[in-house]
Amino acid sequence: MRPAARVQAAIELLDAIIHGAQSKGAPADRLISEYFKARRYAGSKDRRAVRELVYQAIRACGPVPENGRAAVLALAESEPSLHDLFDGSEHGPRPIAPAEAPAKLGVAPQWLTEELAKSGIKDEAAGALLGRAPLDIRVNTLKADRETIELPEQGEPLASTQGLRFPFGTHVEQWEAYRDGLVEVQDLGSQLVCEAVTAKPGDTIIDLCAGAGGKTLALAARLGNAVTIIAADTDKRRLGNLAPRARKAGAEIDHTVLLDPGKELEALEQWAGKADHVLVDAPCSGTGTWRRNPESRWRIDPKELSRLNALQDHVLDIGAKLVRPGGMLTFVTCSVLDAEGPDRVNAFIDRHEGWEAAQVELPLGAPRGKGLRLDPFHHSTDGFFVANLHSA
Repeated sequence: MRPAARVQAAIELLDAIIHGAQSKGAPADRLISEYFKARRYAGSKDRRAVRELVYQAIRACGPVPENGRAAVLALAESEPSLHDLFDGSEHGPRPIAPAEAPAKLGVAPQWLTEELAKSGIKDEAAGALLGRAPLDIRVNTLKADRETIELPEQGEPLASTQGLRFPFGTHVEQWEAYRDGLVEVQDLGSQLVCEAVTAKPGDTIIDLCAGAGGKTLALAARLGNAVTIIAADTDKRRLGNLAPRARKAGAEIDHTVLLDPGKELEALEQWAGKADHVLVDAPCSGTGTWRRNPESRWRIDPKELSRLNALQDHVLDIGAKLVRPGGMLTFVTCSVLDAEGPDRVNAFIDRHEGWEAAQVELPLGAPRGKGLRLDPFHHSTDGFFVANLHSA
């Protein structure tokens, strides 16, 4: 593909990604994959160049662009050489019209930028949400140890007990250690919030929003399979991925429970009031993961944030009914918004008499409300909020 054709391909992809964001359709990575499956003629260098251009444009534009052309024109404001590729050549984009305006630059849509600022995330801290994330792994202590494992590349030891960091683009999935379950790809922040769960051998742990089980596996490894773990979720597809991952990791997951939204306690009735620890890794806006999914900031609006807040309150209330007297409820969101962290904890304590927050002790994190917050700028992690709650 000629450079101009790569620009046109990026424009077409951005059109699809913008539509997907507005319609809550397929995410960017899937749209890019499908685009190139239908265009086998594009070589690996072309695919890599187009993908890079697409994500550069996504990161550059704060509000949702009107279309893909406007998004690339916004990128051209800082890369003037792109203007020359709007040359009207075959397979290239048409020339730029005199009145054609670029999309607006920024961190996020205006309302969301204001929410971030109210949550103490602005200027450099806000910009860091859109940086490139490194690749972090967790050494699986059911099969190996960070101090002795031999890997094709030497990673940087992290603040988590078994974390290693590698540059963006490291092909960990091609390593024998990955195929054999000795390591798992997991952001440092995700590893740390798992360490906030103060469980000990013999305990019963419920991972209430387990998804595909990244944190479930981390808990099983940290506690040497010497706990009873119940992994539950409403997403059948994601929960179905846990069993093969657990087999590869050598992790013993005692029960997987598919939940029916609104009837969660019926499926978990046998553990009601009996769990030593409940982890609520609640669904959220994902503002802390923009480094990996930058277009997700175009998918959130005030109405969706309110819906997520109600869902977070709902799963916290379920968690409270599962914890035994004196047990611990750990609340986690991959968000840096106060509305999805400290505000939810305060609302929970207001609803539940006799409950209070316990101190969270981690090697990284800044106090935020009654919990801790991690963010890319200050801690070189994805953004997370974590709090521990118990009945007094």
